[in-house]
Amino acid sequence: MKETNAQHIISLFEQWAPKSLAVDGDPVGLQVGTLNKKVTKILVTLDVNLDTVEEAITNGCELIIAHHPPIFRGLKNMRTDLPQGILIEKLIKHDIAVYAAHTNLDIAKGGVNDLLASALHLENIEILEQTFSEQLMKLAVFTPKESTAAVRAALSTAGAGKIGDYDSCSFTTRGEGRFKPLEEATPYIGQANELSVVEEDKVEVVFPVSMKNKILKALLTTHPYEEPAYDLVLLEAEVNIKGLGRIGILPEKQILGDYAHLVKQQLNVPFVRVVGDLTKKVRKVAVLGGDGNKYIQIAKRAGADVFITGDLYFHVAQDAEAIGLSVIDPGHHVEQIMKTGVAEYMTKVCVENKLAVEFIPSKISTEPFQLI
Repeated sequence: MKETNAQHIISLFEQWAPKSLAVDGDPVGLQVGTLNKKVTKILVTLDVNLDTVEEAITNGCELIIAHHPPIFRGLKNMRTDLPQGILIEKLIKHDIAVYAAHTNLDIAKGGVNDLLASALHLENIEILEQTFSEQLMKLAVFTPKESTAAVRAALSTAGAGKIGDYDSCSFTTRGEGRFKPLEEATPYIGQANELSVVEEDKVEVVFPVSMKNKILKALLTTHPYEEPAYDLVLLEAEVNIKGLGRIGILPEKQILGDYAHLVKQQLNVPFVRVVGDLTKKVRKVAVLGGDGNKYIQIAKRAGADVFITGDLYFHVAQDAEAIGLSVIDPGHHVEQIMKTGVAEYMTKVCVENKLAVEFIPSKISTEPFQLI
């Protein structure tokens, strides 16, 4: 196993949950310290407070990956006699960096909302509210037939031709290419000032528009021609569709009251608040970790029988009741599911990359409420 630094770890993490997925204004990324240092142990926590910082110190962690950003609004001062200043001072004194992954981790495939949907036994899971997508682009390139396989392979290795659960997808047609090299040219085929007719293949592949530069680099590096001919076409089709919340169905209908008990058990919370008729049968379930007050109407339009989210406001609960949408509120703290989820995912990634790093899920509960 190899030693590594925090920058490498975060680059691997951001392949899973890139900052570009975060909603506008969400302060994700490095918040305290530096990533330019060796790391051997990383604490994964929902929140950063004095208890979790002490836990990181006790475990010898050099980095904390948190879901909730400890600096959510711009600092007006850094007073070390106030709670936030005390926290930041302690982190700096012990050289512990803090990286926050908030809505980007909610949105990422396998992130917070997928973890919640899985824990709640949902099937046929889809995105509740789309927040991100990319357009597809098509490349058509003309290559001499003896180079077609190499060009196709290079494009595939670079990431072109991935469609759903398939990769290396392409289409090839055979034809004749004509060209006349000028005096200044150094042609791969043909002679200067002579018209050449060559048996060529037209290779077509698609890829997300964000990969254009990478795909073109692979093409130009592999193609034998001095100046290969190719077309780029922006398509209307979208890929990499991502978003907040999830919606799915239960294996079979359940009574709302019974399902509320299951939610309480599966999410390991002391209580849940429920809006709606406890005897009503439900099957289609929407879930959104954290504060989901703004998504009541979206869940209803998506056909949900019940919406599971935290921090439900009194009047929003009344609005949900009025439109016939049941709601189960297990609290904001259910996002603690990310601690084990992130630790397991990143441990697997680091083992695959032979990196000597330990990810430690925080054992500290940052739930501020007590039930009396």
